[in-house]
Amino acid sequence: MRLRALLASGLALVVLSGGCGDGTGRLRAATGPSPVASGTLPAEPAPTATPRPTRKPPAARPLRPLPTTLPAGLQRTTGVSGVALTFDDGPDPVWTPQVLDRLRAARVTATFCVVGTQVRRHPDLVRRIVEEGHQLCNHSWNHDVDLGRRPVAEIRADLLRTQRAIRAAVPTARVPFYRQPGGRWTPEVVQVAKQLGMRSLHWTVDPQDWGKPPAEKISERVHTAARPGAVVLLHDGGGDRGATLAACSRMIADLKTRYGIIRLR
Repeated sequence: MRLRALLASGLALVVLSGGCGDGTGRLRAATGPSPVASGTLPAEPAPTATPRPTRKPPAARPLRPLPTTLPAGLQRTTGVSGVALTFDDGPDPVWTPQVLDRLRAARVTATFCVVGTQVRRHPDLVRRIVEEGHQLCNHSWNHDVDLGRRPVAEIRADLLRTQRAIRAAVPTARVPFYRQPGGRWTPEVVQVAKQLGMRSLHWTVDPQDWGKPPAEKISERVHTAARPGAVVLLHDGGGDRGATLAACSRMIADLKTRYGIIRLR
């Protein structure tokens, strides 16, 4: 019996030493540390696409400084005692026909400085201007006041584009003048206009009708500033020209009496 008891005790010891333990740490200390469960493995980084080189738009060329004085080569008078009327920024479907009506009623002619985009929209008005004996003047494609400060190639392209639009409306039209928007002349734009057969037309009287003063103020300013040979700046486009239109009859009568109104040549 004693031998059988000893054999049973030894067998129990062998079974316990090969088990999972009871969680108390007693058996773990005897058999070594239990393995640590693995945590979640870090995700592998997604493959990154090779970055494509980005194209930067070409930097805009800096504009030339505006001269502090008007350049040489501008026509600022008629050269005779008679004065000339000029109308800028048209043709406009509302105001240009009414200006033409006033001029026809007074039996005088004027010079219309036309913008290319407006010419393209209203070629019929350009035809009427020419048919009624008025003069044409290139006033740039879209009234870019900084055109004269841009590269010479851009100036030339702009003026030629406007010339083509005018000739598309009136193939036989003469365009002997160019007027720089805003009067912001540079030697470069004067030179390009000359190369294209146009004289650069400025003015001597600016009643600032573009600021939309009352008709009486426009007439008064023209009366005060006009001299023999004056070139008067007015507008038939670029906004509401009701005040300019209202000033026309009185202003034209005054200038006809004092100096006569002539067509620029």
